[in-house]
Amino acid sequence: MKREKIDVILLAAGYSTRLYPLTKNFPKPLLEIGGKPVITNIIEKLENLKEISNVYVITNDKFYKHFLNWKNNLKTTLDIEVISDGTSSEKDKLGAMGDVNFVIKEKSINGPLFIIGGDNLFDFGLHGIVNYFKEKNNDVVCTSEIKELSRLKNMGVAKLDKNNKIIFLEEKPENPPSKLAVSCMYLYTKETTSLIKKYLEEGNNPDNTGSFLQWLYPRKEVYAFINKGKIIDIGTPETLEKARKEFISSS
Repeated sequence: MKREKIDVILLAAGYSTRLYPLTKNFPKPLLEIGGKPVITNIIEKLENLKEISNVYVITNDKFYKHFLNWKNNLKTTLDIEVISDGTSSEKDKLGAMGDVNFVIKEKSINGPLFIIGGDNLFDFGLHGIVNYFKEKNNDVVCTSEIKELSRLKNMGVAKLDKNNKIIFLEEKPENPPSKLAVSCMYLYTKETTSLIKKYLEEGNNPDNTGSFLQWLYPRKEVYAFINKGKIIDIGTPETLEKARKEFISSS
């Protein structure tokens, strides 16, 4: 039986207000760390996957030309398309899940989906999580063990059963149920791709990928891939500084 190819959505439509003035007129995923834009690091990891079909970079009207310029100067073997969600400010943004749904509708996606935050910087390959997704034949999310309590309190934290299935998930918990933090890296089955529209139509939070995961795991089996590498979600001046200290150019 031929396995379906996986479409990728890279989330890059936020306005990154917590990093102002640095990102007031420049998109966060294009900030350079280790000698290259953050999103280029993701592209290079995706290039090593034979399972990938199309890569969609979803951004907004304000930064659309920035990403087109980036793409036009990028040397890659991947089929990449930059899409604008039509918004121009924080006030009218669609939110992360709103953007995912926008791409699904625009590009008529009806198969498996790999969603990655465009501001995620990581030092590990993606074969592990993709192979785990194929092995489980169920939804998979990337998690990392975080020892610092202060960081866990600002993340989505998952509790797993003996088979690594998520049995509890809490966003920004005061008392974290485990040390496993969820990253913005999700592999969803064809069935789950079709559920995103339903999630939004029910009036759920369109702005947070973790909120969709909270809605999903009681309805379907979702497994945690426990990543052993390093990953940083760049969202604040502190995490940007941390990334620039810990990630150096491999060139």
